[in-house]
Amino acid sequence: MHGPNIVIVGGGFAGVEAARGLERTLAQGEARVTLVSPTDYQLYLPLLPHVAAGVLTPQSVAPSLRRILRRTALVPGGVIGVDTAAKVCVVRKITGELVDLAYDYLLLTPGSVTRTFDIPGLAEEARGMKTLAQAVYLRDHVIAQLDLAATTTDTAEQAARLQFVVVGGGYAGTETAACLQRLTTAAARRYHPRIDPGLIKWHLVDLAPKLLPELGDKLGAGALRMLGERGLHISLGTSVASVTEDEVTLTDGRVLPSRTLVWTAGVAASPLVDSLGAETVRGRIVAEPDFRVPGLDGVFALGDAAAVPDLAKGDGSPCPPTAQHAARQGRHAAKVLAARLRGRPTLPYRHKDLGLVVDLGGRDAVSKPLGIDLKGVPAQVVARGYHLYALPTGTARFRTSANWLLNAVAGDDFVRTGFLASRKGTLRDFERTDVYLTREQVTARTRAHA
Repeated sequence: MHGPNIVIVGGGFAGVEAARGLERTLAQGEARVTLVSPTDYQLYLPLLPHVAAGVLTPQSVAPSLRRILRRTALVPGGVIGVDTAAKVCVVRKITGELVDLAYDYLLLTPGSVTRTFDIPGLAEEARGMKTLAQAVYLRDHVIAQLDLAATTTDTAEQAARLQFVVVGGGYAGTETAACLQRLTTAAARRYHPRIDPGLIKWHLVDLAPKLLPELGDKLGAGALRMLGERGLHISLGTSVASVTEDEVTLTDGRVLPSRTLVWTAGVAASPLVDSLGAETVRGRIVAEPDFRVPGLDGVFALGDAAAVPDLAKGDGSPCPPTAQHAARQGRHAAKVLAARLRGRPTLPYRHKDLGLVVDLGGRDAVSKPLGIDLKGVPAQVVARGYHLYALPTGTARFRTSANWLLNAVAGDDFVRTGFLASRKGTLRDFERTDVYLTREQVTARTRAHA
């Protein structure tokens, strides 16, 4: 007897931690666990800016699922639709082939995609920072702009190639702008004598009135001051009105000549949510405190795509879509499923926030561990210590530590890999938000195959 089939959708923090917890909790043969993921690694997303800046290699932040999971079956693909009545997932394998995967229990952890708006030119020109491939591509693109700027005699072209715009004043945008600004400044000083480092301009733009509002006024102001002293131009209460291949127009009327727009203005739940027919709040699946989805038998939702009540706050608001919550929800979900399989009562998810860390590169950082405000080197020590603790394997921790040390001692070689050099690398190219089926398409498929 192999027991019921548990299908986990997504190989992010929530999905992998749930699979890992089930392997530890369930006995052999008590259930079959299947994880569907287009990648064979668990991406440690908070360190993507370090990959884009060349401080870390991609392997450092992408621990192999085969190192983490031993008894879980891995399906290389993505779930693009779910028929909850028939208890079937439609999987699009990495080859493009569509297959049906039946389940008894379904853990929905499809994560999130970059949130976009109907801004002229955004879909065609914006680059993201949500996947490992996007970080590698962005690094190539930024270094290419320096190489091209160093060889052109057209001053207008040079100005546009040396001006970079990052939209989003949260963790992803702030850390991306900070880390890449260090990269371009160091590259110009060491290897591009024809480029005046003063011509390199990084703009961080956000519609919110404060930078990093989650950190509070004091630390947010500290981060703002650190970045300003390094020469970043920060525009709050401002967004993008339109974008073309060689300029970005802001809502305050300014037109910035630029060949680079990095879009990190928040996240939205995976488009998979639309095929479920479940109740949603702000695009996220409504879930009970033990992750059950009301009205859908055997379906549980957690992570970025789920609106799980934050019982620690007690105000009815959902848990924020952070890596910290996703990982802890995954571990708790394993306990919930094990209890369900054994006919025992389940406990609700409750989590006390451990704090926030923001690594701005070098010695610059702001952190708030357990409510304590830190800046500079102490904050950097806490931030990097937290990341090492959160990485899921010893191999990943060693690689990350070694990369940090090597970069501090030897610096960077600023090498381009040529990844997707002939394409613009749009959000759709990497995040594939156009492959999902509608609810009607899923139902028609499962009925035809019944």
